[in-house]
Amino acid sequence: MEAVNMKKKDPKIVVAVDESDESMYALSWCLANLISQTSTSNLVLLYVKPSPPVYSSLDAARYMFSTDVIVALEKYGSDMVNTVMRRAEAICRKSTTKINVERIVGSGDAKDEICNIVSKIKADTLVMGCHDYGFFKRAILGSVSDHCAKHVKCPVVIIKPPKQI
Repeated sequence: MEAVNMKKKDPKIVVAVDESDESMYALSWCLANLISQTSTSNLVLLYVKPSPPVYSSLDAARYMFSTDVIVALEKYGSDMVNTVMRRAEAICRKSTTKINVERIVGSGDAKDEICNIVSKIKADTLVMGCHDYGFFKRAILGSVSDHCAKHVKCPVVIIKPPKQI
C-alpha cells in the first residue's frame, strides 16, 4: 500500500488591513500567533478601497466636481493604499519568521470584496481586526468582520483590540 503524503502546503493567511490601529494590531497578533516558526508562511495583505463614485451624464452632481477634484480624490485613494501597505509591511519586517508577503488591493464594498478575494485565492485563514462598535453603531454601519465570518469558507479570526487602542 502506498503512503499518502498528508503534509499540507504552506498556509495562505489573509489579513485585512485598513487605516485603523485595530487592523494593524490584528496583523501583529497574526504574526505572533498564527505564523509558523518552522516553515515559510504565505501572508496576503488585503486592502479594499471604496469604489469611486459613478456619475451618469444627466447627474447634476457631475457638474459640481471638476476633473481636477476627481483626479485629486483618485490620487488620495492611491496614496492611502500605499500608506496602509507600507505601514503593514513595516510590521511584517519586524517579524523574525519566514514569510512571503503579497499585496492585494480590491475596490468596492469591503465586506463583499474581502469575501470574494478570500474565495478566489483559496485562503486558509482570514484575520481581521474588530472596531468594537457598540450595538447601535454596528446596526447602522454593519460589521464587515461579522459579514465575512458568515460568508467565507475558511476559518476567520477576529482580533479585538486591547482597551488602550
